[in-house]
Amino acid sequence: MNCRSAVTHGLLAATLAGGVQLLVGCSLAEPLQTPAIPNPARTASDMLERTMPTSLLLLGEQHDAPDHQRLQRELVRQLASRGELGAVVLEMAPRGRSTQDLKPDATEAEVQAALNWAQANGGWPWPVYGPVVMTAVRAGVPVLGGNLPRSEMAAAMNNAALDALLERDAFMEQQANIRKGHCDMLPESQILPMTRIQIARDQAMAQTAIQALRREQTVLLVAGNEHVRRDLGVPRYLPARLAFKVVQSRAQPNTLEDPVATSSHADLLWTSPPQPPRDHCAEMKRQMPR
Repeated sequence: MNCRSAVTHGLLAATLAGGVQLLVGCSLAEPLQTPAIPNPARTASDMLERTMPTSLLLLGEQHDAPDHQRLQRELVRQLASRGELGAVVLEMAPRGRSTQDLKPDATEAEVQAALNWAQANGGWPWPVYGPVVMTAVRAGVPVLGGNLPRSEMAAAMNNAALDALLERDAFMEQQANIRKGHCDMLPESQILPMTRIQIARDQAMAQTAIQALRREQTVLLVAGNEHVRRDLGVPRYLPARLAFKVVQSRAQPNTLEDPVATSSHADLLWTSPPQPPRDHCAEMKRQMPR
């Protein structure tokens, strides 16, 4: 997710340090790079035809693009109908929470309680992601929270060992993305702790996906585009021999400054119509503490 887009849904998490409200629900703004992935997928069926079979499908999204959540729901429906969907892992719920023990006719309230949706996920809107979750539940497919629990974020911020998990250039790019994704509004003292949280979140989602793997089935991981990047995100923490595919979803750009998926980031690009232009930095400025 673009942190600027996150403001659209009010994804401001609790204050963790220094009086700064951290947008821990964000996957950070991606710089423009080339070359772009050619021949983007246009439909869910097209995407599956070009990515299956795979043990793990990492599907990125722009959180403020409703077409992307509709795509996720359709992918869940098609994979489940074919008996190929082993589990759905979501950035939008904390690791350790699951619908595994629920029946397919569970109520939405029961599903939200199982995923700790209201209490621990920083305000992710259920009307946006609920249809994706419930489509999986109704099909008897477990939905797993993959994100770093809020209770572990403070420890991650102070964990210097996380600094060594990316090469220097990649680590510096993550820091630059933190600055840009927060519209250069974060104090410099928060950049390193926020970078560590980003890395820890990618690790948590990778570990959850690995544990959910089933023979001859696919695990679908849904997260912001930045989290699924091959060069910086969840793929960095997957086993070397694991067969997986990465798809980034992009609203068609309105300007040349809009981000694009690149061949080093993903295997396939899925595009949707452009979103109405918004000044996300102005919205963020209004919500950030003085």
